[in-house]
Amino acid sequence: MATYNLQLPRMGESVSEATIVKWLKQPGDYIEEDEPVLEVATDKVDSDVPSPVSGRLKEQLFTENSVAQVGDVIAILEVDGAASDESIKAEEIPVEAAEIPGVDQLEDDKTSSPSASKDASARFYSPLVKNIATEEGITPQELDSIPGTGNEGRVTKQDVLDYLAWKNNPGGPDAYGNIKRATTVVFSQPPPESQHTANETSLEPPVNGSSPETSVTLPIAPQDEIIEMDRMRRLIADHMVKSVQTSPHVCSFVEADVTNLVNWRNKIKGAYEKREGEKITFTPIFIEAVSKALRDFPMVNVSVNGTQIIKKRHINIGMAAALPSGNLIVPVIKNADQLSLVGLSKAVNNLANRARTNKLRPDDTQDGTFTLTNIGAFGNIMGTPIINQPQVAILAVGTITKKPAVIETEHGDMIGIRHMMFLSLSYDHRVVDGALGGRFVKRVADYLENWDSNREV
Repeated sequence: MATYNLQLPRMGESVSEATIVKWLKQPGDYIEEDEPVLEVATDKVDSDVPSPVSGRLKEQLFTENSVAQVGDVIAILEVDGAASDESIKAEEIPVEAAEIPGVDQLEDDKTSSPSASKDASARFYSPLVKNIATEEGITPQELDSIPGTGNEGRVTKQDVLDYLAWKNNPGGPDAYGNIKRATTVVFSQPPPESQHTANETSLEPPVNGSSPETSVTLPIAPQDEIIEMDRMRRLIADHMVKSVQTSPHVCSFVEADVTNLVNWRNKIKGAYEKREGEKITFTPIFIEAVSKALRDFPMVNVSVNGTQIIKKRHINIGMAAALPSGNLIVPVIKNADQLSLVGLSKAVNNLANRARTNKLRPDDTQDGTFTLTNIGAFGNIMGTPIINQPQVAILAVGTITKKPAVIETEHGDMIGIRHMMFLSLSYDHRVVDGALGGRFVKRVADYLENWDSNREV
């Protein structure tokens, strides 16, 4: 009987370790090829690790809640064959739970102390929770005292943020200044190490008002339904709130006449689909226009680090995509300004298809420098999107509608039916002023309005 060493696979360039959350198979269990063996969690995503071969699980080399590095042998399998002690290469695998764009920059400190990453506590903490605890100086005893609202009582990122908000402002609102849960939550001063063990939790009211408590209750009617946010929705919520807290948002709007563009696409789309085997949508055309405008106005293609403005060398355009689950993800087209329209179209279709089938990799959603969201797909004419941190601008394109419009000709003005579309740009007023933001969105509109009706693709 041969043996194979199952390694922790790569889950993206920026992911170097993962926590073993749960073993789905026990020693002696038979495992089919591609069948999940265990669940792991990183500071960005949770995913299953499948077995590349069929065989019987011989030994688990890591316990639940322990941390393994990418490439570590995590299990030994017995398989039929002549060779022994062979290893399964730690290839990169797609993740089941898609990553939220920008979270890698908001939560990019993956360095944790040995006590945080190798915590021997019987209570499970994700790498993200451990990192926050380390950065904020939360002791293991304090961490153990925080009530968990996650699955099986796990402490979530929001639980830690709520605890920090209470700790810094006893008696005040939660981390985001509002009522969050449909339950009553009471935090009291964590007990000193000398008085309580690590797993004890004090929820008794403080004596003589020496440490005010936070207690918020949201009334629930008997007919109301309580739906717990899934992990992805919580990350989206955190990311959006953080963005509004970080950047002063300003919006500019431009209405563009895209009649030439619409007529051109209608003219070539049949031949294009027959030649390339896939459709050409408006999205790659919008991305091309945005890429050109970013070259014209490079100070929109920046990020902010304190008092520093980081001017990005590459133009990487994220495109917001709705998932079947109802959540949102933003895959990124790298070096979009270097791609032809055909290349952009293929990249857009590829990322959109993989997003719908949960086959995106963590690297597919990283390093974006600007985001485009097509709200017109839902019949919306305009919107005020929230900036995808740490970017400084996001463009929403509305639905294309036929309208009567004034057409200027050499023989005078006339009224005609035109295809019109609103462009809505939200930008960070710390570094993008109204003049720059307004000129940028107008330049995008100019590229779309002045489309060459004879262009070949």
